[in-house]
Amino acid sequence: MKKILIVDDKSSISMLLVQFLKERFKLETKSDGLEALAWLQQGNIPDLIITDLQMPNMDGIGLINSLKESGYFKHIPIIVLSSKDSSADRIQCLKLGAEDYMIKPFNPEELQLRIDKILNR
Repeated sequence: MKKILIVDDKSSISMLLVQFLKERFKLETKSDGLEALAWLQQGNIPDLIITDLQMPNMDGIGLINSLKESGYFKHIPIIVLSSKDSSADRIQCLKLGAEDYMIKPFNPEELQLRIDKILNR
């Protein structure tokens, strides 16, 4: 079973994602980029990361930068799930190495399709 790391400071979003994805994936949730990095550095390697942008301690941009600069984690695909709807934010995340960018509120079925497409490459 593939493993997905969900990084979002809003527990309502994390729980919604867990409810929707738990049948098909092993899921781990963290509330910010620092927690996510600490979990990864303990030897946990997910098949995919879903992250918000606006979080305390370390935001999504910081997390993407840290992952993509790391030789060990840079191969992990990232989907950004954010309420930030500007083209500049989407372009920045994609340039930094995110695979995809979705706007909240989102359609869980569309997210599922995007996850499947990335994991089936």
